[in-house]
Amino acid sequence: MTTTRQSEFHNLNSDLASFRFLITDMDGVLWRSKEPMPGLVDFFKFLREQSIKFMCATNNSSTAPQKIADRLRSFGTDVTPAEIVTSSSATADYLTTILPAGSKVYVIGLDGLRSAVIERGFAISEDDAIAVVVGIDWNLTYNQIKQAARLIRGGAKFIGTNADATFPAAEGIIPGAGSILAAIETASGVKPIVIGKPEAVLYAMAMQRMQAQTDQTVVLGDRLETDILGAVRLNLKSILVLSGVTTREQLLASDYQPDWVFEDITDLKNHWGRSILDHPDGMANQNKSA
Repeated sequence: MTTTRQSEFHNLNSDLASFRFLITDMDGVLWRSKEPMPGLVDFFKFLREQSIKFMCATNNSSTAPQKIADRLRSFGTDVTPAEIVTSSSATADYLTTILPAGSKVYVIGLDGLRSAVIERGFAISEDDAIAVVVGIDWNLTYNQIKQAARLIRGGAKFIGTNADATFPAAEGIIPGAGSILAAIETASGVKPIVIGKPEAVLYAMAMQRMQAQTDQTVVLGDRLETDILGAVRLNLKSILVLSGVTTREQLLASDYQPDWVFEDITDLKNHWGRSILDHPDGMANQNKSA
């Protein structure tokens, strides 16, 4: 079933069949807590059958793409690490565009960020670093904040994986990477360059990896303030699913809107499939991919 009040929740002037590239969020879209969303395997099977390229994109900086791929494969999908971009991997990619190879970088973050930085050829160092890179870190100390601020005041670039102030955990709402960035910004007097959603870099990196065109790319997510706002800023079409954190009431009150809203990925897949069949070239595409 589609959401109620369809005329308000669906862009009736756009055609899902025209999209050949998808950037999808994960938590709240592909899984919830530790459980896969119903229809997850069929959703990815549909994307493969229709030759729709996709990238799974997340602001989570703590986990490497390989671990996320392992999780998705344990759910029965065939998603590979190359089809996953995290705020850590996008941050490491961004560093290669602004720093010389082998540069010293001071990192506050967990293994997902540290391994991404090292894999791109940078040296993690507490001294003489020319960039400070910050993600979520469960073991954050005052001395780390002090060192980061000292380096930034000395001219080091200040880069954050994402600016999520909080996120939900088993014990409730807890501080996110944005809270750490705020402390360092206060101590240094310098605003960070932020890579994750809703900023442009994460989506831009995902599109670059797919060699995607803007008019053929659609963003899928469950959060208005990250997934959908990021799409709006890049002039990308967007799809919101109501299987995550956003409610209909929040949607109606939002200053920025997705182009489509569906209950979940099964609802989306069903509508997307019908859109392809209704498209003049839909049946040809189905036969070609069969």
